Amino acid sequence: MAESYFTLRGGVEAVGEFVDRKSRFIAQLVHVESADEAQAHQAAMRVMHYDARHNVPAFILVDGTERASDDGEPQRTSGMPTLEVLRGAGLKDVCCVTTRYFGGTLLGPGGLVRAYTAAAQAAIEAARSAGNIIEMTSVVTVDVTVAYPQYEQTARMVADTGGKIVATDYTNEVVIHAVYRAGEELALLPKLTELMAGRERIEVGSPQFSEF
Repeated sequence: MAESYFTLRGGVEAVGEFVDRKSRFIAQLVHVESADEAQAHQAAMRVMHYDARHNVPAFILVDGTERASDDGEPQRTSGMPTLEVLRGAGLKDVCCVTTRYFGGTLLGPGGLVRAYTAAAQAAIEAARSAGNIIEMTSVVTVDVTVAYPQYEQTARMVADTGGKIVATDYTNEVVIHAVYRAGEELALLPKLTELMAGRERIEVGSPQFSEF
């Protein structure tokens, strides 16, 4: 699995539109994390655009799952071009449904490919312009328990080795909750062993994807 990937920020819908000879192509891009979520987005778009001739879906998940449908358009003129745009942008965990309102003029296979491509590209550009394309990185949580006299030095070590402190608990001891890009936490461990003379208490979580 890749160490990082790009996706659309959760809870955001990016919309792009393209018009050719009065046919409107409206691409609606959202973040999804499963095939079920992608299908739910498709169903919602069909309800919203019940009067449209076509609602063409394409989605890519981080686990490698990819699906696309032409939804009644000529074969490989709509769903696959949309999927190619998502691939080309390096996006994962996204679903794009492009709604077509027919303008009365047949566009031909080449015209359809260009239109669906342009609409999907417009949605991605809208998301990028709004700062809603984010990088998801494989990270691990690192929890370090230290005595108060060692807190400041430990916090500096975390920062110096590329970690980010996300929370700190103060009780009879101090627990530093940090996050690292997966693998980079290894630079911290020997430093803590030296500082704590082997009495360090560290818990390292399993890798997971998160915005870093």
